[in-house]
Amino acid sequence: MIEVRNLEKTFIKNGQRIEVLKEMDLTIPTGESMAILGVSGAGKSTLMHILGTLDHPTAGKVLFDGADVFSWNEKELASFRNRKIGFVFQFHNLLPEFTSLENTMMPALISGLSQREARKRAESILMDVGLGDRMAHKPGELSGGEQQRVAVARAVIMEPEVILADEPTGNLDTETGRKVEDLLMNLNRQRNITLVVVTHNRSLAKRMSRSLGLKDGKVLQHDENAI
Repeated sequence: MIEVRNLEKTFIKNGQRIEVLKEMDLTIPTGESMAILGVSGAGKSTLMHILGTLDHPTAGKVLFDGADVFSWNEKELASFRNRKIGFVFQFHNLLPEFTSLENTMMPALISGLSQREARKRAESILMDVGLGDRMAHKPGELSGGEQQRVAVARAVIMEPEVILADEPTGNLDTETGRKVEDLLMNLNRQRNITLVVVTHNRSLAKRMSRSLGLKDGKVLQHDENAI
């Protein structure tokens, strides 16, 4: 379970104090699928980065299964991210000089798994996402949908408890985007992975068990006026 308590995030720009997130409270039960919607600048990506411990809040707490993650040092946070969270972004961020298999293996190797075990996991996951015949291909040799499926495979190789996806279908056509949506939803249902998606895509949001709107730095129950 993820709990956000009285979360605040403030930036200073040109001497001006900008409150991006304000006194935010949010609970995300284990295994839930949730969409976060809002206009540009509403703080969606900032919230996602804080949930993923890629950025620190100005005030408040983020609890994972009761543990206050921002009480940990950077080494502990990096280990936590590697083991517990899978990230999928609008841009796949694959390393261009490496194959699909090698890109997928990367988090496992970073965690200290053996080359053999990392390869075994990566091959199995790439088969699961329909890329068994594309393992030796580099990103430039793949379609956009295939690139994003490799990114999803990379995100789940460490068997995370949470997937955080920021506009995962934003660069894809409708049909290809639907396939990536199906993949994420299947991972949520079949593996009980908590799925949190930032999206402007209403059809994707409707597939989630819950949708929330962000407005003026605060989380609201899903509301057309917040989107």
